[in-house]
Amino acid sequence: MNEPYLADPPGDAPPSRDDAVMIERSWDEPEHFGAVFDAHYAEIHRYVSRRLGPHAADDVSAETFALAFRQRRRYDTSRRSARPWLYGIATNLISRHRRNEVRLLRAVDRLHPEANSARGHEDEVTAKVSAQAVKGTLARAIAALSTDQRDVLLLVALSGLSYDEVAQALDVPFGTVSSRLNRARKKLRKALGGTNPLFDEEETHR
Repeated sequence: MNEPYLADPPGDAPPSRDDAVMIERSWDEPEHFGAVFDAHYAEIHRYVSRRLGPHAADDVSAETFALAFRQRRRYDTSRRSARPWLYGIATNLISRHRRNEVRLLRAVDRLHPEANSARGHEDEVTAKVSAQAVKGTLARAIAALSTDQRDVLLLVALSGLSYDEVAQALDVPFGTVSSRLNRARKKLRKALGGTNPLFDEEETHR
């Protein structure tokens, strides 16, 4: 079985080169955009895999970079790293697959919480949770979140982006990220019987 989910966690990549420089150069010399692709493709693919499963990851990830390439002249070159921008594009594309994502989460819910035969999406969605025995309950609770809340929750939990970077990715104010995450955490905590669903993310990613 393919195990793209079991790769190193997000945020483990070495500091990227100045993406803004490479993107600006690509305006006139498109081949320079290849450096941005090389630096970030694996991480974006991993994120999409965690949300939609491996079958959709290749197409959505490729589309993310194709769209980024077409929109490269609109990139804010004051931002050195393109990671939030690329995560934002990927998240917007994932929105076309909402039903598949919810269906996958509900499938996890139907698994016996102790079953290990279907590793992958279940393990990654729960990588940041403190109660490993409630994976199915957690998956069901995540599936029940609003789209906006689920996007913020999973960007924080799966990408390693800071609140500021999530705000950049989704093009929303910092306060909106914080409020959406707080609401999502409260709903998940209630669904899990009071268990904190994330490892103090508010302190580590602000």
